[in-house]
Amino acid sequence: MKGNAKVLEQLQILLNNELMARDQYMAHAIQFKDWGLNKLHERLHHEMEEETEHAEAIMERMLFLEAEPNINAQEKANVGADVASMFKNDLQVEYDVGQSLKDAIAICEQEQDYITRKMLIQLLDDTEMDHAYWLEQQLRLIDMIGVENYIQKQMV
Repeated sequence: MKGNAKVLEQLQILLNNELMARDQYMAHAIQFKDWGLNKLHERLHHEMEEETEHAEAIMERMLFLEAEPNINAQEKANVGADVASMFKNDLQVEYDVGQSLKDAIAICEQEQDYITRKMLIQLLDDTEMDHAYWLEQQLRLIDMIGVENYIQKQMV
């Protein structure tokens, strides 16, 4: 089934975002593991896996729509140097991905591609309700109890 060019362009942008987010979460997860912050390692490794699933879903949809996904066009990851900067960088990625998803959903509606739209709405729900919300909570906790106390809770 030949896909709409505007929809496919948006899917490629989303694929680029998801692959970059996957790599950034992987880098942060490995850093947390190295620091002994096992709870954060587990959570960010989980986030990395979800970003991989998002990229896979987008790639499958692109292939179904007879397009060739370009996995070499991703943006550069922005790896942080400490817990707070890592969370802030990850949160910015989630905000950017969320906006890209909203833009793509609007184009899917304009072009009447309701199947792609449905898939993207699920990705948006994951992005806003799971990923971004959790990161906002962690940054709020750091502000409330201090980074030292926060880090201490992540070591177990």
